[in-house]
Amino acid sequence: MVNKLRKKFVITAMLSLLAILLVMIGVINGINISRTIRQADNLLFMLADNDGYFPGMVDDPNGPMPRNMEPTERPKDPNIPFQFEMLNNNRDAEVPYQARYFWVKFSSDKTVNEVNIQHTATVTEDIAKEYATNALSKSSQRGFYHTYRYRVVQNPDGTYIVLFLNISSDVLNALTLLLQSVLVGAFALLAMFILVFLFSGKAVAPVVESLEKQKRFITDAGHELKTPLAVISANIDVLEIESGKSEWSESIRNQVKRMTELVKNLLTLSRMDEEKPNIVLNDVDLSQIVKDVSNSFEPVAASNNKTYRVNIDDDIHILGDNNTLTQLTSLLLDNAMKYSSDNGNITVSLAKEKAITLRVSNTCDNIPSGNLDRLFDRFYRADSSRARETGGYGIGLSVARAIATSHKGTIEAFREEKDTICFVVNFPIQSVKK
Repeated sequence: MVNKLRKKFVITAMLSLLAILLVMIGVINGINISRTIRQADNLLFMLADNDGYFPGMVDDPNGPMPRNMEPTERPKDPNIPFQFEMLNNNRDAEVPYQARYFWVKFSSDKTVNEVNIQHTATVTEDIAKEYATNALSKSSQRGFYHTYRYRVVQNPDGTYIVLFLNISSDVLNALTLLLQSVLVGAFALLAMFILVFLFSGKAVAPVVESLEKQKRFITDAGHELKTPLAVISANIDVLEIESGKSEWSESIRNQVKRMTELVKNLLTLSRMDEEKPNIVLNDVDLSQIVKDVSNSFEPVAASNNKTYRVNIDDDIHILGDNNTLTQLTSLLLDNAMKYSSDNGNITVSLAKEKAITLRVSNTCDNIPSGNLDRLFDRFYRADSSRARETGGYGIGLSVARAIATSHKGTIEAFREEKDTICFVVNFPIQSVKK
């Protein structure tokens, strides 16, 4: 129990942390990429508005300073590099000299008129024409082409200018940031896993203590109830011998049976909750167990006018406990008998394919909606009024799941048809003794 709780706690905590880290990494890198694209588009808009040049910029990058642009003022303290306002001003002033771009102008009939590659060293005129022609043929007026951000502008006179801005360094920076953030996130996740694992024992200690007290109470109460129930049952036998049977004695006997069954199930559930249930696994004939239990329910089905079908393959063996497997089959069939519709159908089958599969299905008037897995919760009753009539406490299916789990199997419930519910127990083939 402790190990299960610790495992669930660690998995839940790590999945939560992983989700937070993924969101943070996604947001940070998303903002960075969006900022890169926005800056590139702003530069392209500036170039487009000035016919392919920065304001005041001449074609010769080594020529005089652009018109209307003066050197920025010196920083107040040259020993402090992190002066945001100065950095921002310097960056804006250097943009025309740092930007690597080229453009191609087209006539109204989309033939090349002019090519300008003076501000880049990575393309030739032919490559520039090829890139521009391909960009012009696209439906979008802006986008990405290799490591370039491009923009297509149609002038009022019908001519075109296609501008390309090299953003390879920005892409590299974005990829570097992504890699760094992923690595930092991975190290943070590893560090948190170590911390969560080390302190998980203390975190679940109060819950474990509460469950242990609950289990101890159930076990002690169950054993304490056995004796008075046995005494009551014996006294009823004596009274019936002396005074004969009556509706009162029969009612008391039925209630004693109900309480005895409840105590038995509670003790079984408490035993199965242990880290290592005290059950002995042997090679048992599961086919014979299911046949014997199924045969014992035939009179019950006949007396209630229910159609009862049994389909059990022979010679299916499993490594398990005879008593608990008998109890598992009995619980599923008892549940089917109690909750099947009037004059309904009940089917039990056992087969060996990819797994050893025990199926018990029955027609039902009120199948719960939603996830049927809650049927296996302790003391859950989908129909409380029906449960009181049939004598159910909502614990039988919980015991069935505990028994299946102790045999390394699984149990699930699903709606087979509109009015039919099916319980399926799968035991792994590996558990069969060779």
